[in-house]
Amino acid sequence: MDKKRCAWCSGDALYEKYHDEEWGKPVYDDDKLFEFLLLETFQAGLSWITILRKRENFRKAFDDFDYKKIAEYPDEKIAELLQDAGIIRNKLKVYAAVTNAQAFMKVQDEFGSFSNYFWGFTDGKPIDNQFETLKHVPATTPLSDAISKDMKKRGFKFVGSTVIYAHMQATGMVNDHILDCWTRN
Repeated sequence: MDKKRCAWCSGDALYEKYHDEEWGKPVYDDDKLFEFLLLETFQAGLSWITILRKRENFRKAFDDFDYKKIAEYPDEKIAELLQDAGIIRNKLKVYAAVTNAQAFMKVQDEFGSFSNYFWGFTDGKPIDNQFETLKHVPATTPLSDAISKDMKKRGFKFVGSTVIYAHMQATGMVNDHILDCWTRN
């Protein structure tokens, strides 16, 4: 018998695996939070499946999502990334990856970890939403608006409210699995 899943992932094995194993599971590890942040910022304006299919290319191109290395990327590395057909070659997003890595480390310095900062918006606890269908799931919330505004103030780029809400979903800050999704049980 097939498992009942959130409708957005149905019919694609990679999407289903991501949904079943990662999406909506709380992430408190800074390395993983940065990986999702980098991927979500590249996703802006595109579909998540596009990014998911290129995830391993991003991992290779961006030094296994090592934000300390990314923060120091010289112009030559940026030029190399802009020629890499395996990733999204958007100049502004590539530069934003470097800027965001730098801002990420500043947040770590201030809060002890990015996780402390990010999860501080919910007192470290996931928000368990109770949506019956996908059409009830919002693209933004007042909380994603607030986090987005604060992150922009801290120098992050490509962190609009929609991107931040997607990041909140991916990293389990919010549980937006629909009520009859098997992962809720």
